[in-house]
Amino acid sequence: MPRTRSVTVRAPAKVNLQLSVGGLREDGFHELANVYLAVSGYDEITATPADRLSLTVSGAGAERVPTDESNLAARAAMLLAKHSGAEPNVRIHITKHLPVAGGMAGGSADAAGALVACEALWNLGMTRAELASLSAELGSDVPFSVLGGAALGLGRGEQLTPLDCGATYHWVFAIAGFGLSTPAVYAAQDRHRQEAELPFTAADMPVPQPSAQLLDALAAGDPQVLAASLSNDLESVATAMQPDLAKTLAAGRASGALAGMLCGTGATTGFLAADAGAAEHIAEQLMASGTCSSTLVAHGPVPGPVLL
Repeated sequence: MPRTRSVTVRAPAKVNLQLSVGGLREDGFHELANVYLAVSGYDEITATPADRLSLTVSGAGAERVPTDESNLAARAAMLLAKHSGAEPNVRIHITKHLPVAGGMAGGSADAAGALVACEALWNLGMTRAELASLSAELGSDVPFSVLGGAALGLGRGEQLTPLDCGATYHWVFAIAGFGLSTPAVYAAQDRHRQEAELPFTAADMPVPQPSAQLLDALAAGDPQVLAASLSNDLESVATAMQPDLAKTLAAGRASGALAGMLCGTGATTGFLAADAGAAEHIAEQLMASGTCSSTLVAHGPVPGPVLL
């Protein structure tokens, strides 16, 4: 039987330390080598018993988030109910702090949070590993959003291996006043490869591999060494689609960041700092530059969704 209380979960964002994009697969996804790091920016997801499934959203960018059954958090509740034999009679409320269409997996975090909250509400006794395995049906980033920490994601990103992380790394995220569609960015990458007469299908391209230098740097715990290994294959196409991103990247790098990069498919950009004090300085300089709408100072790795 469902519990009568509400359950609230705090679910973290992610940054991709490496995003290597291979060829387009027959299922419409791309082969990826993804190095994920969960960071301390959060959405909050509350699940409350109800007569039927419903979803509401408040906070930053709420007007851009669907509240019907296309919402990834609503889909997560339906998937978990189907898996467990329960009825999806729950009201889900999402309090947004993470950018919408920002490349920090805000939608995936909401789905992961909904899974964890509904699992607790319905007292299903499932492990995080079981939830992560189930969540691969929802999206490529959702399994990592369930687990958090640091991980290598292969396949389309859902095949996860936890990674050693030798330090807490400090970040500043510059949030743009616009979003970028993930499918549109990947499509632009495919078009670029075709126009350059380069291979673009998975059948014609090697499977991307994780950077050994990056994995060693992550485990060693030296942010300056890690900075030299960060990479995102989608940065050039995203900045071509939104040239203002190049200005943000230049401003962040000029402010003392060890490195700057596009977060996922954008439109958020991330800047690795030497320490917490440097991160605060970079955030101030970014806001003064006028090249972003807001900033988020964060650190990682952090765990996946946490019950509040």
